Order: sequence, then C-alpha cells, then structure tokens
Amino acid sequence: MQAATGAAPDRLRILHVFRAPLGGLFRNVIDLTRGQIALGHEVGIFCDASTGGARADQVLGELAPLLALGVTRVPMSRYPNLTDLKAQLAFARHRAQVTPDIVHCHGSKGGLYGRLPARLPGARTYATAYTPHGGSFNYKPGSFEHRIYMAVEALLEPATDMFTFESRFIMGRFEAYVGHPPRTDHRVVLNGVADDEFIPIDHGAACFDLVYLGELRSAKGIDTLIDALALLKTRDGLTPRLLMVGSGPEEALLKQMAHDKGVSDQITWSPPGPIRAALAQGRIMVVPSRAESLPYVILEAAAAAQPLVSTNVGGIPEIYGPDHAHRLIPPDQPQALRDALRDALAKPAAALTAEAADLARFVRRHFTLEQMISGAVAGYRAALETRARPPAGAPLKRSARTEP
Repeated sequence: MQAATGAAPDRLRILHVFRAPLGGLFRNVIDLTRGQIALGHEVGIFCDASTGGARADQVLGELAPLLALGVTRVPMSRYPNLTDLKAQLAFARHRAQVTPDIVHCHGSKGGLYGRLPARLPGARTYATAYTPHGGSFNYKPGSFEHRIYMAVEALLEPATDMFTFESRFIMGRFEAYVGHPPRTDHRVVLNGVADDEFIPIDHGAACFDLVYLGELRSAKGIDTLIDALALLKTRDGLTPRLLMVGSGPEEALLKQMAHDKGVSDQITWSPPGPIRAALAQGRIMVVPSRAESLPYVILEAAAAAQPLVSTNVGGIPEIYGPDHAHRLIPPDQPQALRDALRDALAKPAAALTAEAADLARFVRRHFTLEQMISGAVAGYRAALETRARPPAGAPLKRSARTEP
C-alpha cells in the first residue's frame, strides 16, 4: 500500500540513492540497509558503477540476494557532467519500476538524483529523505563552490519530505545557509557502531607509535601532521614512527613533503585495509583533519578504546562529548598538534588506556547501530504520515526533532 492512499505500511519499500560506494557514506548506507532488511523492510540500492573497486563489488555482491529492490549501478560523475542526465533518466526509470515508499538520498549527488524528479509538478506516491553526509557543507562558507552548492540545496529543499543529519554540526550548517521552513522535518540521526566494535584493541604487538587512517587529500590535514613530526624532531629530538594507512590524490605530494621535511624515514605508507588491524599496529591514532562531518573512523577507533589525538572540527566534538572535547586541538596548527602528540607520547600507557576506555563508554551510550536504524525508520514513517494527510488551509508546521 502506497503512502499517499492511507497510513504508512508496516513493511516499507526503501530505495537508497547515492554516488560513490566508498568511505563513511557507503558504510552508513550498508548498515542502514542490513538493519532495515532485518526489520522486514524491502530495500534497494542505486549507485555509481565506476567507483568503489573490488571492495564495493564484494560488499554489494554479498548483499544483492537480500535486496528486494535490487542493486542498480550506472556511471555517475563526481562533478557536473553530461553523464548526470543519463544517470538521472536511469534513476527515474528504476524508481518507476520498483515503486518505493521511501527514496532515501545520500550525499549531494544522491540528493540531486533522488530529489530532482520530486521537484517536478504532479502527484507522487513516495516520500523523500535526504542525508547530506557533510560533503558540500564542508566547503568554506562564502566561497564560490559553497554558494553554488547551497543554491542547489535550496532548490531541492521543497522536494524533500524529511532530512536526517548525521551530526548536529551538519544540521546547523544546513539551517544557517539553506534554512528550515516550518513544514519540513529536520532530525539528527547519529551514525552508530555495532556491539562487536566495542571490543578494545590489543596493542601488544604494536610496532608504531602513531597511526593515521583515511584519504590522502587536503581536507584531512596530513600536511599539518608532517609539519608536526618535523617540529617534534627538530625541537624535541623525538622521532615517533607513523603508519600512514590510506590512498588518495595527494599521496605523491605528501611523500615528497615528508622527504623535504626530513621525516620520510619515520613514515610507513600502507594501502587501505581493515581498520582494527591497522589500529592494533599503532599505539595512538592521530586525526589532523581540516573538515569532517561525523567520521566513522573516529567512531570506530573511540569504540575500540584506541587512544586518540584529534582536531576540533565538524561533528568530532559530538563524539568526544562534554568530558573529553577539551582534548581536541585546532586544525591547521602544526605547533598545537606537535604539543598534543608530545604529551600523548609521554603519557603512561595506563593513563592512555583509562582515558580511551572512558570515551568508549560515552560512545556506547550515544552512537549505537540500533539507535541509528530505528531513528531513520521513525523519520520515514513520520514523512509518510505527513504526505498521507489531506491538505489543510495553511502549511503544516513541524518542529525539529533530534533522535538520541
């Protein structure tokens, strides 16, 4: 039964739309998909065919037999391109075939493909949900790119029945630069981690002092980390060993920078791999990011009681909570990062472990997989109920709500 004809059905037909099967966004979609299937809903995925590599092929291949609405992959470009029109038409055809109750859009490109058809005149029998996942909201406010993306967000806002923000930071950014019309439902549905991810990491065989996990690009602040290593070496006589796990467009530039700064012999570069295996190799994880939303890599590390040194950006303070946020340092400041790393390296192992265990307990209370899945589904049902109501003489007003 479609939502527009009555009450929301118990079993929902949910279509997740996004571009790249990579990183935290992909993990979020896969976790939601598995959780929604476990609750008895019928789920499908529509995403890019040209990114993700063997890992995405494996994950989606394993999931495909469980997806009642299937896995559909078509070429999508990261930036505006002629392929957008082909992908948009392919999505419209696929949506018409699978008749979802919910189209859940993820990221700016997924938000475009999933919501643009809903902007067109005419009745529709499905509700749209949108999760930005940072992305376009991480551009510097006032920059050309930021203005363009915010204009697109404003254009698509009327085609959105509900917004789920993975952090209060991103919800604040959205409301500051796009707005919050009273008729739309804004919810914070925090990213969550599974029970088995709260098993503490064993560092008994660790051979590195520090470990970094993530993409090798400017937003991650790795140049600041290299500068901090150089300061530790020249000013403190310290040469901690760093395991750098990741790949990205600036790998060659960063390796050259490490050589020029005289710290290349302290760094071991490794391709992406399982996070817990990487964390076990380094006593302290360092996150020098310039911009983040609510990064899974920190959630996973914090849940596993991994000692952390991180910058104070995006939704990271939400992960740290009121008792630990004071430990965060400003981005783009090699001196501040050097000081934080020096202090962490000098701290007794027992003190590092106790600090990390306390943060893990906070994460366990506020960032569970169960809360994330139930929060999203509750939002879907509210959106469907709103669409099923007969039109009133005045626009329906809804208050912003936050899922714990």
